[in-house]
Amino acid sequence: MAKIDLDSLNIEELAALRDAATEKLAQKVMVRQAELEAELESLSQYGKLAKKALVAPQVGKPKKGDDPARKIDEAKDAVAKNVVAKDAVAKDAVAKAA
Repeated sequence: MAKIDLDSLNIEELAALRDAATEKLAQKVMVRQAELEAELESLSQYGKLAKKALVAPQVGKPKKGDDPARKIDEAKDAVAKNVVAKDAVAKDAVAKAA
């Protein structure tokens, strides 16, 4: 990670850096949450199987909305769309600091 001399940045550059860091954190949290939701969803099938084994076996295809990999891809796509503008601001602030 590049070291930034925060004392050399002016107020606008510090604010832009803060905003970029906040946005990046939110994006990483969103992606991780999507990954965890997908993992929980895939693990939940085992709890359902134990309960349904007593009643009847599950028949049929899973719904399209139940694909955990698709949910992760959608979250990453949403993050990627928001990153472009924010990264440009952060890179300008880092470039000015260097």
